[in-house]
Amino acid sequence: MSSVPSETTGAAAPITPVQEPPKYNFPISEVPKNPLGEGRYIKTAAALIIGDEILNGKTLDRNSNYFARYCFERGVDLKRIEVIADDEDEMYGVRRSIPCPCHLESEAFYDEVSKPVGECHRAREESDARVDITYASLAKAFNQPLVHHAETLRRMYETRHRFKDIKQNEEQRAARERMALFPAEAEVLYTSSEIWVPVVRLEGKLCVFPGIPRLFQRMLDGLTQFLPLPPPDQRPFRQQLFTTRERKADGIRVGSYPLLSHGVYVSLIGLDATAVKTIAEEAVKALDGRLVSDEEAREIVKQKEKGAV
Repeated sequence: MSSVPSETTGAAAPITPVQEPPKYNFPISEVPKNPLGEGRYIKTAAALIIGDEILNGKTLDRNSNYFARYCFERGVDLKRIEVIADDEDEMYGVRRSIPCPCHLESEAFYDEVSKPVGECHRAREESDARVDITYASLAKAFNQPLVHHAETLRRMYETRHRFKDIKQNEEQRAARERMALFPAEAEVLYTSSEIWVPVVRLEGKLCVFPGIPRLFQRMLDGLTQFLPLPPPDQRPFRQQLFTTRERKADGIRVGSYPLLSHGVYVSLIGLDATAVKTIAEEAVKALDGRLVSDEEAREIVKQKEKGAV
């Protein structure tokens, strides 16, 4: 143990070493057969965000942006993002607010549940109630009973160091275990070796994630191997260019983003990468512009938001 001189007495004061959180190595789930059927892949997606704190402005929703970029980069057309309150009736209406997975072909749905494990006792209590309502509502919507998932309970208690300073009575313990109470026919997918929380998938299409951004992002990235994503030749190509004039091109999706007093960013998106590049090169010459990377475009936007440009 190290020591440093005390400012008041000059005597050596011990430095308490910072205890690193334990690292886990949970097994990752085996990749099941394509839930959509052999040769089929996800074409479109929708996102349902659940949380009063999003609607009242207390919490900034970062997951929608991450999910939108995830879909675009993998060729999935994100059709809709909706935010609803922590209301059981609204959660039950998920099959009405977002088209029912049973009635669509090659669809994927994403449902975010905020704060599965909070950073403080109160947050955990709120989280327990949130997860309880969400899974109960989904079970009702999909006509399935709720059952405790034994492996999830085991993993949860393997990380019980997180709860060691919290005294729990039987009622509180039962409430915590409801975080492992899932619809009976749901798939339980462990996508990260370091996270005990699983992605719960219903009917091969609707996936339930935690809302904490660092967990959501890691679990979504880990879920990639479990998703039948479009082949590379079916993914859109985006080329961005910068010009002081605007232009539109037929057959290509065009986005125009002006930087006042500086110029305009034009985003060209299409499935035919060759066509997009050809139009982009023509536009660069005709509009006295230049091609820019996604990274450069994002950086300019950040500078604009800071008032630097």
